[in-house]
Amino acid sequence: MTIDPRPLLHVAQLGFFKDPQGRSPSELLDLWPTLVDVAEAASSSGVRVSVVQACARTEQLTRGGVRYYFLPFGESPGSGGNAPLGKLLRSLSPDVLHVHGLCFPRDVLSLAALAPDRPIILQDHANGPPRIWRRASWRRGLSVAAAIAFCATEQARPFANAGLLPKHAPLYEIPESTSRFTPGDREEARRKTALHGDPAVLWVGHLDANKDPLTVLKGIGAAAGALPELRLYCCFGVAPLLRPVQERIASDPNLRDRVQLLGRVTHERVEQLMRAADLFVLGSHREGSGYSLIEALACGLPPVVTDIPSFRTLTGAGAVGELWPCGDSHALCAALLSVAKRSGGELRAAVRAHFDRELSFDALGAKLAAMYQEVNERARRAAVPAPPFIGMAR
Repeated sequence: MTIDPRPLLHVAQLGFFKDPQGRSPSELLDLWPTLVDVAEAASSSGVRVSVVQACARTEQLTRGGVRYYFLPFGESPGSGGNAPLGKLLRSLSPDVLHVHGLCFPRDVLSLAALAPDRPIILQDHANGPPRIWRRASWRRGLSVAAAIAFCATEQARPFANAGLLPKHAPLYEIPESTSRFTPGDREEARRKTALHGDPAVLWVGHLDANKDPLTVLKGIGAAAGALPELRLYCCFGVAPLLRPVQERIASDPNLRDRVQLLGRVTHERVEQLMRAADLFVLGSHREGSGYSLIEALACGLPPVVTDIPSFRTLTGAGAVGELWPCGDSHALCAALLSVAKRSGGELRAAVRAHFDRELSFDALGAKLAAMYQEVNERARRAAVPAPPFIGMAR
């Protein structure tokens, strides 16, 4: 047996966003699943991962084979700048730096000064191009990127049109996260959740203008004529459109006894609801990724979601479920009727198989590992052999 003598590629995943509530590191690991899931996905593919997260408290934790470093750094008040970060990076000496978010241009420039010989990957997290007066700062920050990742490469177009993307940085199509949800026994889940309907349709998302619940309600009402047993269940947190939604339901006889507003529910209950439902619906006009859609796919729940870049990528261009144009309730009605005819065990199995291929821990880890290796190899070819990590004291 041949043993590969090369050491594991070491990647530092960095988060400059500082929790405004000042919660403890252990709480953040529980409340921010993406922080853990992305790290563990990469680690499972043979990459050594260190997570470095801005935090009011300094603490080190290990979970799932990944080391987490919480410490104050960045531009937030009381962080003390990036001197603590520089000290830690000199100790860790990672090969590649992976920054979550595009909206920290000054911090990224400082990071490039701290680690001038290490490639920096930036990953979009639903940022969107900034206002015109902030673009010069963003352009400078993005200019140091060795690569930039989006859930769908089409999401890079507004940044390119604004002249923000450096020509030397390749784009990668990488989902923002994955999910630990699994398919389960549908009938058992229905008993636990009291969900019923044929089909039972589930919404998991805010009641706001971007998610467009009023268009979804209109489409549900239109589909009710052909699907008299249809029921819609809505889980939501932030709800600026709650009153218009309630008024719409009360005023439409096709919705009045067909829609149940569940409000905020636990993450564990969302999984049970997804196992119990027949279809998943969202009317989003824009999403960086779509965490609830990823969770639905993990449960094998067929999606009927809007035709936007991230949803196209996550569903394999509609290979599972149906896509419909934003704001078009008639198209939503047609999509609901189409998927309802095909819903069942075979379709659910196909949805989960798609998740396993494209979005699971193994799939996400493989995509991250491939990106890290390519970026690291390009950096090594473009420069003289990298010396031991030196960094700059700040």
